[in-house]
Amino acid sequence: MKRIVVMISGSGSNLQTIIDRIHHSDVDAQIVAVIANKADAYGLVRAADASIEAICIPSSDFAHDRVAYDQQLIQAIDQLAPDLIVLAGYMRILTDEFVHKYLGKLINIHPSLLPKYRGLNTHQRAIDNADTDHGVSIHFVTPELDGGPVIVQAKVPIFSDDSKDDLAERVQVQEHQIYPLVVKWFVEERLVMQDGYALMDNNQLGSQGFAADE
Repeated sequence: MKRIVVMISGSGSNLQTIIDRIHHSDVDAQIVAVIANKADAYGLVRAADASIEAICIPSSDFAHDRVAYDQQLIQAIDQLAPDLIVLAGYMRILTDEFVHKYLGKLINIHPSLLPKYRGLNTHQRAIDNADTDHGVSIHFVTPELDGGPVIVQAKVPIFSDDSKDDLAERVQVQEHQIYPLVVKWFVEERLVMQDGYALMDNNQLGSQGFAADE
């Protein structure tokens, strides 16, 4: 059985979909812990409600020392011996040391069609640039911020009267569909990262991942 650790900073809505579709299913995987960097992250409540170990390592205790904080994370994660680490709304930039240690088994979800709009405020930036579509990407994590190989993307339309909240809500619907699917692919050993690329069923994925238009 594959062991999964999920890292969060907030409400944990993507965490909940992974609990519902992976942890409480016949998929051969178990979420062994949820780790948050904020004590008030509601995702910790979701974990406890699902009888999953909920761990808080407050980043506020290491406000000026990212390296020391990530060392604490590494110690906690290594004790859990995960096969996969899922970043589900984890709002901290990880150190290169952390990323290299777990390279190939560390995935993230980002609310844009990468490589567009790395970083924050993606929904408003897409609206401000008069884009006609937006979306979400799931990717393997590398030291380059939001720059690892894309696994899959989902697109949504942008309407002329959209606010950033309207767009965020539309994107989140897609997030909840595709993130559990990617976790399932990894658990089933269909998905790997090799030589800097994402491979699905031994086929190298393109820049837009599995959902790329041919």
